[in-house]
Amino acid sequence: AAAMLRELRRRWRSYKYRFVPWLALNLRRQRRTLRYVPESSQDKIIADEDVFETLLKTFKALFINDFSRQADVLALLPEVRCQYLELLTVEQKRSKVNSCNHQDPQVFSPEEVLFNTLGFSVSRDRSSLVSAGTGVFVTKGFVRKGTVVSMYPGTVYRKHEPIFFQSLGNPFIFRCIDGVLIDGNDKGLSRSVYRSCSRRDQLGPFQMSDESWLTATPQNPLAVGQYVNNCSHENAANVCYQEFDVPAHFPVELKQYLPNIVYSHDIESHLRCVVLVTLRDIKQGEELFSNYYTVVS
Repeated sequence: AAAMLRELRRRWRSYKYRFVPWLALNLRRQRRTLRYVPESSQDKIIADEDVFETLLKTFKALFINDFSRQADVLALLPEVRCQYLELLTVEQKRSKVNSCNHQDPQVFSPEEVLFNTLGFSVSRDRSSLVSAGTGVFVTKGFVRKGTVVSMYPGTVYRKHEPIFFQSLGNPFIFRCIDGVLIDGNDKGLSRSVYRSCSRRDQLGPFQMSDESWLTATPQNPLAVGQYVNNCSHENAANVCYQEFDVPAHFPVELKQYLPNIVYSHDIESHLRCVVLVTLRDIKQGEELFSNYYTVVS
């Protein structure tokens, strides 16, 4: 009995900084932690076009950095291959000028690519909040207000799709305004479901989503948003969530970096993603804290 009580207390301490059930019991005292959006148009902190351009810029940089591994994809896209060869040539010239090194171009880690592209890097680490577990920090650089600083990865469930068993003991369920759910848990049944759906949708060499966020070394360094903890009186929110539907014209060769996949692919619709946008300038070493929460009942 004592061991069971300790386990319940441990789970409570872990949950209270995320979605459920702490928020449900504290809405009156912590109104700002409820994601209340009267109209979906007011949910946009920045324009969808800005989100699109940030993801496109970052994913292109990751693709070029990993160019040697993209041979199968580029073989089927000759026109795209020419475009990336031009970009790669420009990048190689820039690297040689900066490093005075005429050897082969250096391959960077995803975090370094993010820093070189957007001027900052983020990563998971132990939260500064007591008993909150993992958090997300700006580990290098400086992030300006109104910047996409992270993404919320996971399996996307439309209304009425089965998520009961995946939701048991799961503090990583995010509810969108229209009732769409995103399961950002990287363990257990949630992990298995995501991998199954991702491999189901792969088209030859074309990956429609990124599985690496399920590991300790994600190839998309932005895909750590599920570990951003909730704000408090002591730690005001410095980021908020914004929903983003991936447009049909999103480059197919860059979908391998999208950390989301739909649970059921028999309905044609845009892929729902959720990004985290900064509410103020954020300096190196600061932890990210969110608001705009929605209770999942």
